[in-house]
Amino acid sequence: MSNWYKTQDQNSSVAVSSRIRLARNLKGLPFPARMTTAQRIELNQRVKEAILGSNTPFAKTLKYIDMHDVPETQKFAMVERHIISPEFANKTEPTAIILSSDESISIMIGEEDHIRIQVILAGLNLAKAYDIAEQIDTLLHDSLHFAFDSKLGFLTECPTNLGTGLRASVMLHLPALEWGGEIETLGTSISKIGFTVRGMYGEGSKSMASLYQVSNQITLGLGEKNALDNLLIITNQLIEKEIESRNSLNKLELEDQCFRALGILQNARILSSSEMMNLISCVKLGKSMGILDIKASPIEILVEAQPFMLCGKYGVLEPRERDIYRANMVRETLK
Repeated sequence: MSNWYKTQDQNSSVAVSSRIRLARNLKGLPFPARMTTAQRIELNQRVKEAILGSNTPFAKTLKYIDMHDVPETQKFAMVERHIISPEFANKTEPTAIILSSDESISIMIGEEDHIRIQVILAGLNLAKAYDIAEQIDTLLHDSLHFAFDSKLGFLTECPTNLGTGLRASVMLHLPALEWGGEIETLGTSISKIGFTVRGMYGEGSKSMASLYQVSNQITLGLGEKNALDNLLIITNQLIEKEIESRNSLNKLELEDQCFRALGILQNARILSSSEMMNLISCVKLGKSMGILDIKASPIEILVEAQPFMLCGKYGVLEPRERDIYRANMVRETLK
C-alpha cells in the first residue's frame, strides 16, 4: 500500500484524507505530564510488548521506533506527512512510535496521553479508518488495562477528550469556498453543533493551500459511531457546497488562473513553500475540474516539497537552497 498522500486523487476531488485518533491511558500510571523518566520507559516497553508480542498477523505489519533515535529533520518530516503531531515531535522525554510500513497506522506513545492511536487514509474513508483503529484498540485493551470511569468514559489528560477519546477528522480542499469568504461563516455554524474547522496541521495551525480539517469536538455523552455519522453528514454538506461554489466560478478566469499556476510551477527556478502551496492548490483544483490534464498528484507534490521532507531527501539545506531544490523537484514532477 502507498502513503495516504500518494493515493488521494483516486478517492475524491474535495476530500483529501480521513483520520481517526483514539486517546488512551493506562490504569496505575500518572498522566504523561507527571510521569518520571523510568515510568515513561516502562510505558514504552509495555505498549511495545502488547502489540509486537501479540503474535497476530496484524502486529507483524508494524514497527517499533524509539523517537530518541530519530533525527530532528526526520521527526518534523513525519509531522509534514501527518504521521505525528508537532507536540510529539518536540518532546525531549523518552517517547516511541509504532508505525505501519505505509504509515497509515501510527501509535504515539507518551504524547499528551499514554497512547494515541492514529489511522490516516486517503479520501473520504472514515468508516474504514475507524475499523482499523478499533482493531488496535481491542488488541491493546486485551493486554493493557485502560483508565476508565463508568460515568466519564476513558480518562484523558485533557478533559476535552474524556468519554470516547475519539477525534475524527477529514481534510478538505476548499478553494472556492475560501475565495468566496465563506469559511469563517461555515466554521461558526458547525461549531454550534459540536464540530470545528482547523488548519492543515490541526489545532492552532493556519490554513495552507486551501486545506482545512473538519473534526468533532464532543467526546463525552456521544457514542463513537454517532460521532462518525454526524461528521460524515457535515463533511458531505461541505463537499456539496464546495462543488456548487466551483461550478459558479467564472470559467475563463478559473482556466486562466489554473494554467498560470501550472506554468509557474513548470518553469520556476526558485520557489518558496508558501508560493508553491498557493499554486499547487490551483493546480489541484484545475485537475479536479478537468481543466488541467496532468498525471502528477498535486497533494503528493505538496507534501514532498515541504521543508523537512526536502531536507530528508537532499540533506540539511538553508532556506534559499530549499527554494531552489523545491523548484527543481516540482519542475521535474510536472515535466
